[in-house]
Amino acid sequence: MARFPSKFNTSFDENKRAVDALTKGATTRVRNQTAGYITRTLSLAQANSATESELEEQEEIAE
Repeated sequence: MARFPSKFNTSFDENKRAVDALTKGATTRVRNQTAGYITRTLSLAQANSATESELEEQEEIAE
């Protein structure tokens, strides 16, 4: 993810294809585990950033 941040997003199928293209000789299971990890990590990061922005808005309203 650090080397190719633009190749990954929150779609498992797209991440699976990207992992397959970037890795040579990986088994299907390893490819799917890696794509799942990337998808889950990006989804959680996206959810956390949304939560943080909602908290900031609530703080501004409270002031």
